Amino acid sequence: MAKTTNVDSFKTDACLVANSILNRLLNGYPRALEVRLWNGVVLRIGNGTPVFTLSLRHPKVLRDLVLYRDPLRLAEAYFSGDMEIIGDLDAAIGLRYHLENLRLSFLEKIRLALLACKLGLLPKFLLSKDTTDSPSHQNSEESIAFHYDVSNDFYHLWLDERMVYSCAYFESPEQDLNLAQRNKLEHICRKLRLKEGEALLDIGCGWGALICWAAKHYRVRAHGITLSRNQLQYAQQEIQRQRLDSLVSVELRDYRDLSPDAAYDKVVSVGMFEHVGLKNLPKYFATVHQVLKPNGLFLNHGITSDEPGWKSNVATRLINRHVFPDGELDTVSNIQGSMENSGFEIFDVEGLRPHYALTLRHWVQRLDENSAEVVGLVGERIYRVWRLYMTASAMQFESGSTGIYQILATRKGSGLSALPLTRRDLYSA
Repeated sequence: MAKTTNVDSFKTDACLVANSILNRLLNGYPRALEVRLWNGVVLRIGNGTPVFTLSLRHPKVLRDLVLYRDPLRLAEAYFSGDMEIIGDLDAAIGLRYHLENLRLSFLEKIRLALLACKLGLLPKFLLSKDTTDSPSHQNSEESIAFHYDVSNDFYHLWLDERMVYSCAYFESPEQDLNLAQRNKLEHICRKLRLKEGEALLDIGCGWGALICWAAKHYRVRAHGITLSRNQLQYAQQEIQRQRLDSLVSVELRDYRDLSPDAAYDKVVSVGMFEHVGLKNLPKYFATVHQVLKPNGLFLNHGITSDEPGWKSNVATRLINRHVFPDGELDTVSNIQGSMENSGFEIFDVEGLRPHYALTLRHWVQRLDENSAEVVGLVGERIYRVWRLYMTASAMQFESGSTGIYQILATRKGSGLSALPLTRRDLYSA
């Protein structure tokens, strides 16, 4: 039962209304929390010590919660500054599941709507709807720029020293992020069994860390493509700084525009195919197959879902509306099936879910440690979006609803693959 810490203020109509609404919407919620209203009144929900406080700066936050019972509305109120989250962010994000599972009778919905009207709810709100549409053209330069061209300086504040924006590879939970990302770069190169003089293509090369690592340590001729102009500029500067211009090149190019005459010994894609769009996966894998030499190796490193398809829910709508305009995930089994349908033979599949949970926790910690600089660069809203998004993503990986896999495959040729019979070479000194 909600209790007020200010009896006099609680006697106002707004506080009575808020008390009634919150008691019903949060009935059965297992955690204790506080809700601080726009007039300073604090309501306590549940028993025990509150683990977080929701500070509502405007009644419309509560009105939207009544009308939609949509956790995304709360997230957007946090992004805009209409609501503050004080305390345990993980626990606050956990409200999502309670609200998603909340079931109200028709009479309860009418009662809550009438209560919301007392807070100034206008009839037009009853006619509003979710206008989030599925993206029509995945992996476009515009959608990539939305996410990756925020600011190189922004990413530099919370990524590792090489600007690797993908799952690290930890040998222990205590390992430093910089070392864990170096581990990942080396692990990929070993899986691809890179040899001096080979041609390597990196689709979605980011800021160029992998192509530079592969050229520097394995003397391959590495070429990267990206749709982010900021990443392109940074990668070009990094190639020059490391004096790798004789071995490494990078260009602004869509994978769909790769020359059909291109021929690479090895192809790698890390954290890119999530942008492709499920309907475009056959085209994506067919393109990789076309530019890869017979018996060549392809490593696809990407995020997956525990459910097939890309269904609309709080997480998917938040991602598509505020983070990745074109992001879509599928199960690892469906991804493997699409690869096989495109003529690949799969040799190795490695799940990295615990590694990405750790990586995201490192990123959030770094983001918070540099919050003042982040806000100064990109503003309060973007800081809040990324803080909530990465925290929620860490929770998804920890719970198992989201996964990530490295899939090593070969373009089928004649005879047996040249891969070693065991994985022992991956772990040798």
